[in-house]
Amino acid sequence: MRYWECILDTPAAEIDARCDELASLGVGGFVVENEEDFRDFLENNRQYWDYVDQELENRYAGLSRLKFYLTDDEDGLAVLRAVRARYEGVRVSVVEDSDWENNWREYYKPIEVGERLVVVPEWEALPSGGRLPLWLDPGLTFGTGSHATTRMCLQALEEYAAPGKRVLDLGCGSGILGIGALVLGCDSCLGCDIDPKSPDVAMSNAALNRLGPDRIRIVAGDLLSDASLRRSFGTGYDIVLANIVSDVIIPLSAYVPGFIRPDGVFITSGIIEGRQEEVRAAVEKAGFRIVRHLSEDDWHCYVALPSIGA
Repeated sequence: MRYWECILDTPAAEIDARCDELASLGVGGFVVENEEDFRDFLENNRQYWDYVDQELENRYAGLSRLKFYLTDDEDGLAVLRAVRARYEGVRVSVVEDSDWENNWREYYKPIEVGERLVVVPEWEALPSGGRLPLWLDPGLTFGTGSHATTRMCLQALEEYAAPGKRVLDLGCGSGILGIGALVLGCDSCLGCDIDPKSPDVAMSNAALNRLGPDRIRIVAGDLLSDASLRRSFGTGYDIVLANIVSDVIIPLSAYVPGFIRPDGVFITSGIIEGRQEEVRAAVEKAGFRIVRHLSEDDWHCYVALPSIGA
């Protein structure tokens, strides 16, 4: 089925009034694109990223508009005529509804990571080659294996994952790192993420890999501000993972010694170019020595061991 995508430039102060007017003309729903809302969103959520793509910023520069969709039939045409009679400058283009819900899947293919793993979308066949499959639903949330930070963490995990080891994944998202550790042979994983959707998403991905709550458990919460949550994690982990952003890794590093065994390993990434020295300083201040530094596509990953006597 075809739709008309309609765009109406609108002064920011008139957005609410125009939404009401368009609704009265028969428009059923709107997308509001507004630079002020975009800037507010960035400011209120700045702890979750270190940079914003310039192309995305340019797209919202000076922007204030309404976008809505109408069916390509007589009913849609009647609404479009009414809207154009009320407003000048309505831009219209045709879009095809060729299974919008599933078309995104064509962009996700199996990804080989390191020497042993292959991240496989759940609808794809297992590639030949003998690699260990890490099954994933990429549509659920962040953490698909396609980003450099995730690949570097999984690559580093290959050296340290082994039977008998316990894993703590801080900022676990989709669960891909903790699941990867278990696929590589570790015994158990506890994951935590500030996103309340993460436990359901990560456990769904765990189920794709035939991993149940006896091997992996995910909780939601802010470990930086919640001391009781941190205490609930316990200690004695062989591997601690943190693929987040620099502004979280820096304060988080101070808590990692309380979680990790004296012979454990701390693997952290999500560090954008330009922030690596700040993170290095925080990790070393927490009592670790960095034994490996990976970098790819302007992102950095550190592998750190507890310093003797720290």
